[in-house]
Amino acid sequence: MLCSERPSLLMSMIYPVILCGGAGTRLWPLSRKAYPKQFAHLMDETSLFQRAASLACGDGFADPAIVTGDPFRFIVAEQLEAINKTPSAILIEPEGRNTAPAILAAALVLHGQAPDALMLILPSDHLIPDSPAFRATVRAASQSAMDGALVTFGIEPTRAETGYGYLELADPSARSATTPQSLVRFVEKPDATSAAAMLASGQYLWNAGIFLFSAAAIIDAYRKHAPDILAAVHEAVEVGAADLGFTRLGKDAWGRADRISIDYAIMEKADNLVVMPFSAGWSDLGDWKSVWQEGSPDDAGNVLSHNATVIDSSGSLLRSEAPGLEVVGIGLTDMIVVAMPDAVLVAPRSASQRVGEAVSVLKARHVKQAEAMASDKRPWGWFESLAIGDGFQVKRIVVKPGQALSLQSHHHRAEHWIVVAGTARVTIGEDVRLVSANQSVYVPLGAKHRLENPGKIPVEMIEVQTGSYLGEDDIVRYEDRYARD
Repeated sequence: MLCSERPSLLMSMIYPVILCGGAGTRLWPLSRKAYPKQFAHLMDETSLFQRAASLACGDGFADPAIVTGDPFRFIVAEQLEAINKTPSAILIEPEGRNTAPAILAAALVLHGQAPDALMLILPSDHLIPDSPAFRATVRAASQSAMDGALVTFGIEPTRAETGYGYLELADPSARSATTPQSLVRFVEKPDATSAAAMLASGQYLWNAGIFLFSAAAIIDAYRKHAPDILAAVHEAVEVGAADLGFTRLGKDAWGRADRISIDYAIMEKADNLVVMPFSAGWSDLGDWKSVWQEGSPDDAGNVLSHNATVIDSSGSLLRSEAPGLEVVGIGLTDMIVVAMPDAVLVAPRSASQRVGEAVSVLKARHVKQAEAMASDKRPWGWFESLAIGDGFQVKRIVVKPGQALSLQSHHHRAEHWIVVAGTARVTIGEDVRLVSANQSVYVPLGAKHRLENPGKIPVEMIEVQTGSYLGEDDIVRYEDRYARD
């Protein structure tokens, strides 16, 4: 992930823009609305988002800008800090409206700072193992972008994949070209027969959703092909406001922008579009089958996590994401088994594309595991529910060094805090005290209270709640350093 090569200077700086929305429901239960796949440790201890932030770096590349949603803003900042990346901007969408408005917002912000700059649009949840090869390909496409072309990146296909869109080339020999090529059309995700025919023809590339163009060129494309989106997003940027190092786009104007992808809004209409082939490895990791494919199967074709065991099995993916939970498969063939602390997925590998259907069924049944995780991330740390019953709940809470919960109170519950690691500064009413490991404190119903971590190690505590209602919405906030409502 380090950028050690020293290329020749480019005529124009390239500004990576990382699109960081989406729920990744086909990778449930690891990926959920509350904590989607781009932030999870899907392949190793580095998240896909962190990989994306480190993908385009070194000489000729600026610090990345991020477009994300309000629930993820602190996760984004925390994961960037963990890899020593400083973002040039973090734009907060009031709501997800697909890629066309998101890319335009970044273009308008960048155009105000560097009108001639190039923008490299990167999804936050794709896997590109060979970073130097990708950077070299981007540089090879940069002159076309500086000349005003809209460059889309096409991946040389390795199989008849039905889960990807395709790009049709004008010349089959261009599939392995080292410069941008003419593009005939975009092709929607095909059926198996069509995918096989396209692979055999040698005239198609996978559509990666990665783009390179100047801010001026893409704004001009919106002016020609999507003026209504341009008007709405321009106003959203103009009325945007700074908030704790983030930039919040205007909510009302943003809501008037069409909910549409940049492919439909711009790319399929533009006459200055070219495609840059890339053949050094790529996956959108869009389902568990693709995770299995990228996971280095053993001699029997199995991909296993550390705490997974198989007997007489082949072609299967087994993962346990719960500490202390061992997953065992016997006599499995081409199966997916993913175990979380609160949910387990079992499916044939061939049905990986249907996992999103299961999430829809769970949502219709109001099952919390459809969208919520067992552990709940907060800007100050995280918590998980250990036990819940009639009138009580037991939580494990971890507060990061230097962080603090809001000053708050509850209408329906009292709390008993037992510190098991670190030292907490606890405020209850007018009383402020330090509470260390093996000490406890009681928070009466209705009392204003706050917990802070003034130390250099995490504070870990057990919270026992008692009361008539224990929902997370029973919080009245008086002060909050993270500007939450």
